[in-house]
Amino acid sequence: MLVVDDEPGVRKALHRGLRAEGMDVVTAADGPSGLRLAQTGSFDVLLLDIMLPGLSGYRVLQQLRGQGISTPVLMISAKDGEVDQADGLDLGADGYLVKPFSFVVLVAQVRAVLRRASSEGARGPLRIGGLVVDRATREVRWHDDPVALSPREFGLLEVLVGRAGTVVTKDELLRAVWGDEQAATRNVVEVYVGYVRRKLDAVGAGALVRTVRGHGYLASDAALDEVLPG
Repeated sequence: MLVVDDEPGVRKALHRGLRAEGMDVVTAADGPSGLRLAQTGSFDVLLLDIMLPGLSGYRVLQQLRGQGISTPVLMISAKDGEVDQADGLDLGADGYLVKPFSFVVLVAQVRAVLRRASSEGARGPLRIGGLVVDRATREVRWHDDPVALSPREFGLLEVLVGRAGTVVTKDELLRAVWGDEQAATRNVVEVYVGYVRRKLDAVGAGALVRTVRGHGYLASDAALDEVLPG
């Protein structure tokens, strides 16, 4: 989940609360940073404040929908006018919350849009920088260059790019790609990350997958570093 809000207290509270609900959360403090992250297509839902520095939430949403990115978006605003809500919904928002809002109601709305997205089978391509991971065709491209990956390598890259901006541990990769932590060892994860990196490096994209020593692996480009949660 991506939370875009310029109020540090709100970002911190939502990050802590949503993590406690079992969700992976990345935060951004301004419109341009939120747009760059959302353009990866790697988030299941976006919580988007309307009044943001650099680029308003309306414009962020408008650009996302104009680019064909269908990530569910819940607009957050201190405004409660019907016109403001209508503007957001007309631009393609999936819901609207007025500050101060109940955290219980927020979680209920998030889960509702996630259920709708799941029932509609929303699994569009993932993007990070010039890398596209097409989950429908199971193909990977760096700009116009195809990257040939084995099924296991594709699964590993899909998890990392699907959680762009978030550190993924070896145990999490074992569960997601191999099925459970007993099906392989952490050393196997290291080996496969190496395979993927070499293939990405061959087309100039090797820097997108990084090791966070002592924690795991991170899919990121330079534009994401400034907004990773602390």
